[in-house]
Amino acid sequence: MKKSIKITSLILVLVMAVACLAACGNASTSAGKTDATTGDNTNKSTVKTINIPLTDELYAFGVSKDDQDLIKSVNSFISKIKKDGTFEAILDKYFKGGKPEGVTSAAEDTSKDQLVVATNAEFAPFEYLDGDTFYGVDMEIAKLLAKELGKELVIKNVDFEAVCQTVGSGYADIAMAGLTINEDRKEFVTFSDSYYTASQYIIAPANNTTFDNCKTAADVEKLLSGMNNSIKIGVQTGTTAEYYVEGDESWGFAGFKVTCKGYNSGALAVQDLINGNIQYVIIDQAPAESIVASVNAVN
Repeated sequence: MKKSIKITSLILVLVMAVACLAACGNASTSAGKTDATTGDNTNKSTVKTINIPLTDELYAFGVSKDDQDLIKSVNSFISKIKKDGTFEAILDKYFKGGKPEGVTSAAEDTSKDQLVVATNAEFAPFEYLDGDTFYGVDMEIAKLLAKELGKELVIKNVDFEAVCQTVGSGYADIAMAGLTINEDRKEFVTFSDSYYTASQYIIAPANNTTFDNCKTAADVEKLLSGMNNSIKIGVQTGTTAEYYVEGDESWGFAGFKVTCKGYNSGALAVQDLINGNIQYVIIDQAPAESIVASVNAVN
């Protein structure tokens, strides 16, 4: 199991703005208004999202394959919080300007009745850290799930690539990390019922016009297919975006001839984009919008 990732000061700046800016919409993710006389960008946005969904994915929690009782309880809990409005209320905190609730982890103690959750706190607004406190949609669900089960919550923050393996190796009970359901990951976990629908988005420099005339995913992919390895696209290592860019038969992605560059987080990839070292970033829509809004707020 890999060590927990320490949040750099840059990432802290980015994620602390998520609570009030995650529901950014078209206005906050666009390149901004342009002065007709000077051509200057009036809101000084640095980056933008290309608001065209490239994939259609389902998020779920990954439960230990040896714990059939837990998977039943988790599925029942997902159904419950969707029906009673709890899930929607949590989403509102991160997508509609509500107030996120911090979640703390107990120390792991095998003598206690604990729910051990594996996550990667580099994926706002689903999981992120502010100091030692966890925030995010998944983390608030984890807290409520532990309470529902009458267990003490323990959160293990590991590299994204290690999240499912941590559960599969018996070091955690459940993976809650914005996980897309995929056959490869089923080697390590049993997936719960889906709780969220996601898609991949492109992040580009605010002044980039490459995809301006695109209307559909097919339009975007046609342009991506015409690019060569001189074009570098950043992704969070181990995520759907990596398989989308590089190509993976089991995921159903043909891939592209660009250079795919992996990072420990989307925020680090976007920082490298701002620094001019890569041309684009591809990441899930909600994190993309959160990062873009946060970056533009501090630049």
